[in-house]
Amino acid sequence: MRHNKHHASLGVTREHRAAMLSNMAASLITHGRIKTTVTKAKALRPFIEKVITKAKQAAAKTEPKDALHLRRLALSDVRDETAVTLLFNEKHKEFTNRTGGYTRIYKLGKRISDAAEMALIEFVKADDPGYKKRKKPAKKGKKASAAEAAPAADATPAEGQAQA
Repeated sequence: MRHNKHHASLGVTREHRAAMLSNMAASLITHGRIKTTVTKAKALRPFIEKVITKAKQAAAKTEPKDALHLRRLALSDVRDETAVTLLFNEKHKEFTNRTGGYTRIYKLGKRISDAAEMALIEFVKADDPGYKKRKKPAKKGKKASAAEAAPAADATPAEGQAQA
């Protein structure tokens, strides 16, 4: 059975995947953006967003022991003390007004050596509204086309009479 298998395996063992995501998360926190493969970026997104949520929750706690507990939970995931300290002390302020969607993935194209799809994953700025959804054009059905055709037919003879 496939219970609890809802993650990208990335073709490596569980321990290797945990270490890889931890290192990529630390680099993302430190640098703000990293270049990696699309598959790894998609695997990193939920991982880092859970860590950022822990940092936001720790900032909202009034008891220091509760904030410390969340920091230790994040440290068990990321495993880089300087990155976690940076996130919990400074970077979490960028995400206070956001309810989620802290990262954005840009697809860059294929890598020359092995044709792997490359991507750039970065933090979304606090004041970034994101992309707005475009409204789809109205579908032209039988009723819409008949309604448009009738006024056009009426306007054409009127113009013809005016010219004659």
